[in-house]
Amino acid sequence: MKKLLIMCGSGIATSTVVAGKVKDWLKANGYSDSVQVFQSKVAEEVNRIDDYDVVISTTVVPDSIKDKVIMGLPLLTGMGLDALWSDLKSQLEA
Repeated sequence: MKKLLIMCGSGIATSTVVAGKVKDWLKANGYSDSVQVFQSKVAEEVNRIDDYDVVISTTVVPDSIKDKVIMGLPLLTGMGLDALWSDLKSQLEA
């Protein structure tokens, strides 16, 4: 089971919107039974980032973890969604 973290600045607002969209995508693409989704805020997860297989963030993250994070802004703006879904799929299948 893969662990997917969705995080934002507060762990409440935008991460909730993104979590809903990601869960819908996971279900539509056959991943819902193999991916566990978590939601939190950046400040609580910076030191535990390696506990997750995939991380999506809607806010700026420290440079030390940037290479491990998919920026989730396309899920809010609608621009760049194909690239985001492709990146997510690649990480889930790695």
